[in-house]
Amino acid sequence: MTGVTTFETMGTVVSLRGATPEAASEVRAVFAGHDHRYSLYDPSSVLSRIAAGSLRLADAPAEVRDVYALALEWRERTGGAFTPHRPDGVIDLSGVVKALAIRGAGDVLDAAGCADWMISAGGDVLVRGHHRGDEPWSVGVVDPAHRETVVGVIRLDAPRRAVATSGTAERGEHIWRRTATTFVQATVVADDIVTADVLATAIVAGDEDDLRRVTSDGGVDVLAFGADGRVWATPGARRAVHGAEQPTATEPTSTEPTATAPTGTEPTTTAP
Repeated sequence: MTGVTTFETMGTVVSLRGATPEAASEVRAVFAGHDHRYSLYDPSSVLSRIAAGSLRLADAPAEVRDVYALALEWRERTGGAFTPHRPDGVIDLSGVVKALAIRGAGDVLDAAGCADWMISAGGDVLVRGHHRGDEPWSVGVVDPAHRETVVGVIRLDAPRRAVATSGTAERGEHIWRRTATTFVQATVVADDIVTADVLATAIVAGDEDDLRRVTSDGGVDVLAFGADGRVWATPGARRAVHGAEQPTATEPTSTEPTATAPTGTEPTTTAP
């Protein structure tokens, strides 16, 4: 496997493992293209021009309108917990654009014939293949209240190749909440990075009902940290948390997340 490539883009750092130098250059170009089109910090970007009123959304490139439509679709699917609109009404597609760039970068690596790779960008991770031999790629989840403490390790086995974490511990309050703060951090494991990223944001922006809604079909695994100290986890996520007991035959097989109250200052979770 080739070494590690890192570069800054979209206000974060991208870490790339398993790419050839040529593929790594193409990955950089994918991220740069998304940043140029959708950044609200670049006055020349399409979204900045729409926000400034110098370009109508209807006159924007089809790709931009398609991404906006995708964001609206996710708003509908999450019951409004996820939204592409800032409180002032400005269209902000950052909630899907980074994940789309990661997905596009993964397509580049696949097309280049890279068999085992990992892309990590600002809390979002997408992988293919294995780390070493038959060992799967692994991603650590930290306690938002104690950033030096890793509370669990997510093993990414196909088809669950994507994990995204959203929260306020590192960047502060940057998520538009529609309710009082219920969750301070959410990690979502899914088959694709867009689903993982959007749902992680939706959970932090929403409440317990939103968490139950997005996990009701068992299509994702979630580990969510409540503002009150409780830790919520779906069965699959509980298996990744340090100290969690092994499931027993007498326990229910429900996919709903459950929670426990904290005990002291140590990170806690329910027994599966």
